[in-house]
Amino acid sequence: MKIVLCPNPYRDRGLRAAQSAQRVLENAGAQTVICLPFEVEQGGGRLDLPSGVVLGSLDEELADADVLVCFGGDGTILHAAHEANARGIPVLGVNLGSVGFMAELEHGELSLLSRLANGKYGIERRMMLDVCVRREGRVVFSDHALNDAVVTKGAVARVLDLEVTGDRVTISSFTGDGLVVSTPTGSTAYSMAAGGPIVEPTAANIIIAPICAHSLHAKPFVLDAGRSVGVRLVPGSKKTAYLSVDGGRAFRVLSGDWVECRRSRQTTQMVKLTGRSFYERINQKLGKA
Repeated sequence: MKIVLCPNPYRDRGLRAAQSAQRVLENAGAQTVICLPFEVEQGGGRLDLPSGVVLGSLDEELADADVLVCFGGDGTILHAAHEANARGIPVLGVNLGSVGFMAELEHGELSLLSRLANGKYGIERRMMLDVCVRREGRVVFSDHALNDAVVTKGAVARVLDLEVTGDRVTISSFTGDGLVVSTPTGSTAYSMAAGGPIVEPTAANIIIAPICAHSLHAKPFVLDAGRSVGVRLVPGSKKTAYLSVDGGRAFRVLSGDWVECRRSRQTTQMVKLTGRSFYERINQKLGKA
């Protein structure tokens, strides 16, 4: 079994967690390689990587990998999951961040990785969204979301006038800071902060949650996964909105554009090692009432 270890070097200082995991996995008989999820600048007080560690290319090493193990917060896991999904590779997250809803293991549980090398693990498939922007009938932007697609205002303190549809039928029109269109996996992220419900990550639903709506009737909705969700600036609006998919680089949305979100044929495969339930993880991360 070949396992790619992908640490965020700003979270895993000196790649200590990745190297500890490497020892556990190789002692259990697995082949491993450490790859960084992005390019970094070394030296000059920015980042110092250990000289004895051989780093591989993530793109090249994933070509024949069996599992991708990520070390960091949910942002690191999301970033790496996009790389793994294109190749159908399962992802396991090790939390080195503040909350880490998507992580299966905590830093102190690295010894459990021996189960991975011995094949004693399960796979949980997570629903994803296909997200695109249509402008005058043409697709000018497209991406896949494991967590969410967020339409927001810019840095200027102005609200947006948005219309939200399901299968081209208006669900809501409101004035506010924006809208989160979320998968069940993303329901514990920005959607929850915007007042959206927590949904089991293995469910099949689309959640829409207004952000700071200036209206009493603009409420979150849980939709069937088969719906096609549309979001646009109301006709005649002269404002500009921005779309970010899974926290990625913002794309400018103009008046007349339609942001479309629908269930993707792609799924993300998440590795399960501990047997902890979703409810146990929620209580652990958010604290018991």
